Amino acid sequence: MKKALSMLLVLGLAGGLLSACGNSGNNGNSPQASSEASSAPSQAAATESSASEKKDVTLSYLASQDWIKEPEMKLAEKFEEQTGIHIDYQIVPSDQYFNVLKAKLAAGEAPDIFGGQSGKFDLGPLYDVENNAVDLTNEEWVKREDPLFIEQATWNSKVYALTIWDPSSSWIIVYNKKIFEKLGLSIPKSYAEFLSVCEAIKASGITPIYEPVSDGWHHVLWFPELGVRYEEQDPGLAGKLINNQEKFENAAVLEQSLSQFNELMQKGFFGDNALSNTYADTEKNMASGQYAMTVYNIGLPAQIEKAVPGSSAADYGFFPIPLNDNQGLNVNPAAPSKFISVSSKHIDEAKQYFAYLTQPENLQYLLDNEPKFTDLNFSGVKAKFNENQKAFFDTYGQHTGTVYQTAINYLNPQWMDIGKDMTAMIGKQMTPKDILKNIDKRREQLAKTAKDSNWK
Repeated sequence: MKKALSMLLVLGLAGGLLSACGNSGNNGNSPQASSEASSAPSQAAATESSASEKKDVTLSYLASQDWIKEPEMKLAEKFEEQTGIHIDYQIVPSDQYFNVLKAKLAAGEAPDIFGGQSGKFDLGPLYDVENNAVDLTNEEWVKREDPLFIEQATWNSKVYALTIWDPSSSWIIVYNKKIFEKLGLSIPKSYAEFLSVCEAIKASGITPIYEPVSDGWHHVLWFPELGVRYEEQDPGLAGKLINNQEKFENAAVLEQSLSQFNELMQKGFFGDNALSNTYADTEKNMASGQYAMTVYNIGLPAQIEKAVPGSSAADYGFFPIPLNDNQGLNVNPAAPSKFISVSSKHIDEAKQYFAYLTQPENLQYLLDNEPKFTDLNFSGVKAKFNENQKAFFDTYGQHTGTVYQTAINYLNPQWMDIGKDMTAMIGKQMTPKDILKNIDKRREQLAKTAKDSNWK
């Protein structure tokens, strides 16, 4: 374990986290051939404003599991070599993170830097950024970050967060091409075809879908990620929900997708271990050949190749999540982001760290050395799409709509609660309609707390 990482073990806390939404749309970069990974972080000065003498400072950084990538930790080590500023990463399990952060903010014990999910509807209600986070509007890197991402990090016309994420990382189905070829299967173009594919795979003795329900957030992706399709089926639904002119409970297309997800589960297409499967084991389990598909992004094959000796990224392909006959891709410019606490005694040093991470050469190092990423949401970075990824975008086009957790207010804060409800549905304790009713109740509570005029 690297010295920059200290594990924060938290017991007895249940609650919500917004970790699942870390994905997004295209920032205008055209797919390019994979670039050779850099061998070391930038040797340049940390920032133009760096002090000539090193500082003896430690910045505490609280983040959810899987938000901090190994290349960022390498960059933090180089940053410390150049400046003397040490980054102390405190990682909390994803199903506990939001409650831990909320408690620290309420107690005035916030770390110097804290992670959070961006989203223009959520920064105020979730994090109270005007009182808890530093205004970053005038930082130089803001001008180079994708405007769609900046919009999601803005509250009342001020930028409060730095988001460094892959703008092409839509949640899609990643499938094992060898299994499909062996069984004579084609990419499904409808939900009915998807059911047939799953039946054939299950009959062969292979579990059709790897789904890590135990993390509490991943299985929720099957529902709000289909914003593109919902708007095709029921044009204007998002606007009606935003303005409280329609309820989730009454939206047939939303009940349809939850019902289809439940059907997949009840038919055994997620296997016997879905409730105990973990997101961290996705690469290992997909490489084993025991599973044919999973919901992930286009970076998974490269992750599998790196994590499991003998595996090849070329063995995997992609298609959109086909619930409700979906064939579209989504945009989600809200993603795991970095905030500086107003209570920090080292605000300038934290800004210095943000400036260092966003130097073009350091962004390129992060991209080249993180298998999960194929592009980054900053100008001047060379993407690394491979032939399979190019073919995917050629087939399905560029992203055509926004996921519902970002498009609709008061939905994303419920992510983990929705996950609990969906797990109850898996156990036959709730129905899809019950889940939608609960979403409406929680939205009303959040809206009234925010004094939203559409809820009177």
